[in-house]
Amino acid sequence: MCNHHEHCESCEHSHSKENALYSLVRIALAICIFVFSIFMDFSGILKFFLFFIAYVIAGYDVIFTALKNIFKGEVFDENFLMSIATIGAFAIKEYPEAVMVMILYQIGEFLQDKAVENSKKSITSLMDIRPDYANVIENGQIIQKSPEAIKISDEIIVKAGEKIPLDGIVTEGFATVDASALTGESVPQNLKIGDAAISGCINTNGLIKIKVTKLFQESTVSKILELVENVSSKKAKTEHFITKFAKIYTPVVVLAALVMAVAVPLFTGGSFILWIQRALTFLVISCPCAFVISVPLSFFAGIGGMSKAGILVKGSQYIEALSKPDFVVFDKTGTLTKGNFSVKNIFSVKPNEENIVLKYATIAEYYSNHPIAVSLKNAYKKDINPTLVTNFKEISGNGVSAEIDNQKVLVGNDKLMNAFNISYDKSDENGTVVYVSINDEFRGYIIIADEIKSDSKIAVSELRNIGCKTVMLTGDSECSAKYIAEDLCIDKFYSKLLPADKVNKLEQIKTDAYINKSVIFVGDGINDAPVLTAADVGVAMGALGSDAAIEAADVVIMDDKPSKVSTAIKMAQKTMSIVRQNIAFAIGIKVLFLILGAVGFITMWGAVFADVGVTLIAVMNALRALKSD
Repeated sequence: MCNHHEHCESCEHSHSKENALYSLVRIALAICIFVFSIFMDFSGILKFFLFFIAYVIAGYDVIFTALKNIFKGEVFDENFLMSIATIGAFAIKEYPEAVMVMILYQIGEFLQDKAVENSKKSITSLMDIRPDYANVIENGQIIQKSPEAIKISDEIIVKAGEKIPLDGIVTEGFATVDASALTGESVPQNLKIGDAAISGCINTNGLIKIKVTKLFQESTVSKILELVENVSSKKAKTEHFITKFAKIYTPVVVLAALVMAVAVPLFTGGSFILWIQRALTFLVISCPCAFVISVPLSFFAGIGGMSKAGILVKGSQYIEALSKPDFVVFDKTGTLTKGNFSVKNIFSVKPNEENIVLKYATIAEYYSNHPIAVSLKNAYKKDINPTLVTNFKEISGNGVSAEIDNQKVLVGNDKLMNAFNISYDKSDENGTVVYVSINDEFRGYIIIADEIKSDSKIAVSELRNIGCKTVMLTGDSECSAKYIAEDLCIDKFYSKLLPADKVNKLEQIKTDAYINKSVIFVGDGINDAPVLTAADVGVAMGALGSDAAIEAADVVIMDDKPSKVSTAIKMAQKTMSIVRQNIAFAIGIKVLFLILGAVGFITMWGAVFADVGVTLIAVMNALRALKSD
């Protein structure tokens, strides 16, 4: 019994066009005519006519789809098997069995549709985050506009109970927002003036005014909706195997049934009627629907269950890769640490010049948006005249160079000092060290420290418990990296890495991994796009509002908790376990019933159970993937 959804492309049952009430009425009418025909015990033409009416009511869509698929060149599908088996039953005057096969089939389809519908609700519930309108002020009045019509820098108003329609910055007011639809977390967040407002969140109280920073099609909510709508576009290897298997399996069983109906009685002298009946039963049993449906449904349910936990997976192939991790590789800043840098210490070569060291470092970093630059500006707390800065140049992975009041200033790590042959005093203090040189003379350094997330230790511990080796890649100094790695009990770390170095190191880790095992990279998704792409599975952490994360990552964790990585792995492993259970169960029962049907121990009624019953059991098992336990 193939699914009429996208999970089985060969089936296009008209069930998808029928509402539940129509399906129930249709099934009930077919049953009434069937029961009436049985109890009245008609004979001859009238008996045939009544059973035929019940058969057409119950199975017209199956026969119509079979004919349509034959003209399209898709002969060997479930509709063809059901049609030829039941028409053959009519030919040998087994009217009740033919009708009951179709009725039970339609009952199975109806129950299956309800199960699939429930699984889809869990993932498409994210569609509720789509905003219907945006409030804008025009001529002193609040009017509603389509979010698509709002431009960058426009100001919108979000009232209590409304969804935030576009990304922006709060310019007026205070509100508490519910981001659970995006993150899976029920803890509310407070928004005040200057905070980033993320589309898709619900304003639970207060009134806020937001200056729009992204067009609707580029906003967080739009990106997430696009991701959700396309989750089924990337199939796992298991799904591809099932599709190929079904295309080979179906014509083989049709040929086997033909041999059974013609060759066996011809060469053994048996009854043609008996063997034709067994061949028809064999065809009904042979429908490969249980695994053709349940495997894609298991993946779909797994993706739905993960979405409930605030974990968005871009396709089932990544669930398969997530389920067999060997190494989990972490970026440091913004992933294992909060990314909230602050100045902890300032050292100056000359006495009492700490403020001068901080001043030149801050002015030199004026045009940089790096978190270190932000921390310097926060510590300096004075207005900066940007015209003082000329010839600014950002040196990737090393720091910046600039001219300030005609003085050459270098601000960065030890690699920058070495590159310009600056003699400096090396620091072994914990944290990120920013060295400062003025006119090629070392003047001091600034220690900037980050804070480890409270969830990071739990994340590493849980990964160790499920057998994953952990690695940390960072551009920070060895001293800072060692402190974080030892505190979190990470197996191995690599420091002083440029973005290109991270990719090379990841490739090296992949060669060290076991065959058929995966290397997962977890980053903040902003500076780690190349590494996210290079990994078997790229996981973006804390990705709200980050276009780079949603674009480059295969899995997006919609809050800032590293422990969700182990949650994703466990849910992926559970999903793959369900997939394997369904394949083994469906094929095992099919083979058993095919053998019993071929030797005459199973009637057409038993064949219906083998088809409808096994499929429903597999579908119910697949829906277990919706739960995160």
